Amino acid sequence: MTIKVVRGNPTPEELAAALTVVRARAAATEAEQSGSQSPRDAWSDPSRIATTRLPQPGPTSWGRTYWPG
Repeated sequence: MTIKVVRGNPTPEELAAALTVVRARAAATEAEQSGSQSPRDAWSDPSRIATTRLPQPGPTSWGRTYWPG
């Protein structure tokens, strides 16, 4: 793949940033075409915060309504 700067005079840092974006997009497109998906990180899974049952209603249930952690 050849990339040519047509207009302007980018600094080496600007050129590196632009090439990083182009390469990342190309890698993402290639991964989509091959059908492989990266596994989802456990920390971003919303079901991990709902692993325990909700407290039963009652006069002291407000004290048990914190996020487990």
